[in-house]
Order: sequence, then C-alpha cells, then structure tokens
Amino acid sequence: MKLRVSLLKLRLRHPFRISREVSEQKYNVILRLTDEDGVYGLGEAAPSVYYNQSAESVREHLSGLDETDFSDPYLRSRIIERVGVKLGGQRSALAAVDMALHDWIGKRLRVPLYRLFGLDPSQTPLSSFTIGLAKGDELERKLIEAKNFPILKLKLGTEMDQEIVTSVRAVTSVPLWVDANAAWEFEEAQQKIFWLADRGVALVEQPLSAGNLEGLKRLTKLSPIPIIADESVCNSKDVLRLNGCVHGINIKLSKCGGLSEALRMIHIAQCQDMKIMLGCFIESSLSITAAAHLCSLVDFPDLDGNLLIKNDPYVGVEAEGGRLVLPDRPGVGVEDRRC
Repeated sequence: MKLRVSLLKLRLRHPFRISREVSEQKYNVILRLTDEDGVYGLGEAAPSVYYNQSAESVREHLSGLDETDFSDPYLRSRIIERVGVKLGGQRSALAAVDMALHDWIGKRLRVPLYRLFGLDPSQTPLSSFTIGLAKGDELERKLIEAKNFPILKLKLGTEMDQEIVTSVRAVTSVPLWVDANAAWEFEEAQQKIFWLADRGVALVEQPLSAGNLEGLKRLTKLSPIPIIADESVCNSKDVLRLNGCVHGINIKLSKCGGLSEALRMIHIAQCQDMKIMLGCFIESSLSITAAAHLCSLVDFPDLDGNLLIKNDPYVGVEAEGGRLVLPDRPGVGVEDRRC
C-alpha cells in the first residue's frame, strides 16, 4: 500500500464560536492508501488543540508510517493496534488510518460501509444543526439559514446564554439541544438546566469541566433532561468510567480514534443503557459520511461539520430536512468534487 498524506484547509461560512475559542478556518489532514491495483481508501483526521493535536503533529505522525504497516490491509484490527502504538496520543491520526482501511475494504468488496456493518440507514434518527455562539443580527442570520432543520444545537457557556435561548425561542419552537463546552460551574449549571428545560431544551451537553465527574453525577441525578458527556469521554474505557455519572456520551471519530473504536463505545454504552450522540468537529464530507454509516445505532446524530464550511472538497452524505441520506457507493461512498 502506498501512503499519501496532505493538508486540507477548510474555510468556514461564518466564524464559529464556542465558550473557549473561535475559528474562521480549520486545517485537517487527509490520508490516502492505494494498493497495487489502484484501489484506494481515504481517511480524514480532524485534530483538536483541546486534545493536544494539530494538523502538523498529525501529518508528521502519519508521514512516519510506511508500507510495511499495511502489508495485509484486510487485517484491519491488527494494523490499528500496531499503528496506534506508533501514533501515540494522536487519536485523530488513528481515526484517519481506520477510516481509510474501512473505505478500502468496502471498495474492494464493493459494498457501502453500512452494509459491511450490517446496518440499515433508513433507521437513522434526525440530525441537528449547530449554531455557534452569536447574538443580535448574527444570530438572526444563522437562524434563517437553519430554518429547514428540525433540531437546532446551540453553543452556550457565556453570560449571554439566556439571551441567546430567549432570542431563538422567539422565532422557532423546534427542539433544542445545548452545549456548554465545559464552561459552567455546578450551581450555575443547575440553575440553567432547569431554566432551559422549561423552554423546551431536550438535552444538555458537557455542562461541567471534563474532570468533574462527581459534579456531573450530582447534576445528572437532579436534571430533568439528559446530560451528555463530550469532553469527559474519549474512548471505550471512559464509557465504563462514566456509567452512572451522565445519561449519555458523545462519540466523535477524531476524538476516539476511528470507526472501530466508535463501534466499541456504542456497544458498551448500549449495554449500560446510556444514550448515544454521534458528533463531529469541523470536518469535510469525508469524515461526516464515514460517521453517518453508524447513525442507525445512536440516539442523537449531530453530524453537520461539513455544512459549516464553504469549500467542502467531497460529495457524500446529504442532509434532507435533517434526515441524513447516505450514498450507496462502496466504502465510505464519497466522491471528490475537484476531479
């Protein structure tokens, strides 16, 4: 297998703000694995500085791999275990490797990933559309753009929280999810969660800091709506650790290390009767489509990272009124619109 690693610069439609940062562009990394017959698999890494990763660190680690690591690409689990050691804590890089292998295997077998997994995409719940921190005219413009989505996810975590929700509720009655990105303290979270529940908010994501498991446990017992962990959960071991602390977890491919680990997390969460959200970072349709193949297994799809950018190089999953519609092409199923 020949390896090619390249940077992908994604330009956002609007500045994307959360409680701890703002972004106008994002650098991801694309991995291409090509066999001797020219059949290739694509993977995307969406590194996050929150998890001590960057596009440069991911590119450096992926470029350190060689063809001998992929001598038999059908032995995906063995490759992921071996390559995972080389990549260290670069989980988004591992996600790119895992995605590229799945894509290649699906293409070789001429089946889409959802068939490879034995899943029915028609059973996928509605997905949300995320609105970054905004107010006034900026918030109004974003709400107009999101008018066709049946579920909105609001980024909160500032002194503007109640103002934002009140403004949104003045123009729409659709279900709302909110994400504080670990910005609240316990007393503030308790007060805001009850206030949000009274305004039709269906769930709250990561209200407290990632390591405050005792606070999350107390809050979960009090909360009238589900509490979903995001920053607190990275892999399957964290799912076990969070049982009883939250109502559910948010899985992201570039956070956990790929489709294989995401499936493991889903199965563990299901065994513990935990709710499951499948989320994303700012990513192209390559990563979003790969994740969408798992959506029939989860409760809350939140796959809209590709809709927040204006130069998506790939064509893949489509969002039709909040319903994610997968392509029936083999593998991940994306096409490069630049070709």
